[in-house]
Amino acid sequence: ISSQAHSIILFGPPGAGKGTQAVRISQTTGKPQISTGDMLREAVREGTDLGNEAKGYMNRGLLVPDSIIIGLISERLKRSDASGGVLFDGFPRTIPQAIALDKLLITFGLKINFVFELIVDDEQIISRVVGRYTCKNCDTGYHDQFLKPKIEGVCDNCGKKVFIRRNDDNSQTVRSRLKDYHRKTSPMISYYSNIGILYKINGMLGVDNVTKKFNATKLLQVGLPIT
Repeated sequence: ISSQAHSIILFGPPGAGKGTQAVRISQTTGKPQISTGDMLREAVREGTDLGNEAKGYMNRGLLVPDSIIIGLISERLKRSDASGGVLFDGFPRTIPQAIALDKLLITFGLKINFVFELIVDDEQIISRVVGRYTCKNCDTGYHDQFLKPKIEGVCDNCGKKVFIRRNDDNSQTVRSRLKDYHRKTSPMISYYSNIGILYKINGMLGVDNVTKKFNATKLLQVGLPIT
């Protein structure tokens, strides 16, 4: 496995800033970001065979089977931009998924070499998520504490004055999601820690400082292209 074939997994609870850091890591390393949620929505929207199969489960309120998820990832890895390794955003979530992913990657000449766990206190997560809101017109994101519009009640981006909040961005729902995350993710953390490729990142430091922590790891010391 060459350094170009290194792949990355990024873990983090909802609201930890995982999406922001994933975009930055992708830009820094040149590795495409793979989100299974995005892939599922795209496949369903485009009406692919796997998408239609997944839609049947989703419409019945059932979890999409691992076999479909792995199938979607397999299709994504066939694209030319994945040949140098990829960044998995929030996947795998279970040990069977991790094992299936390892087997799949081998067939493409790829390997997971870095697993980052973005750590943020639950109470901080709750305050982050509960305070989120967006401009109804252009989807620009804001926060009651951390990112207010420059002019109160007016979107910085489009100038409109109507904002919305997601119904599930409340403390009770967030606590439930966090409990589920910790329950499912704890075995994964042990799995990758035992292999010796787990790196813990303090997600409480602010966006730019968290990025610096990522950049200070061995991730940028293995011959990866820096854009």
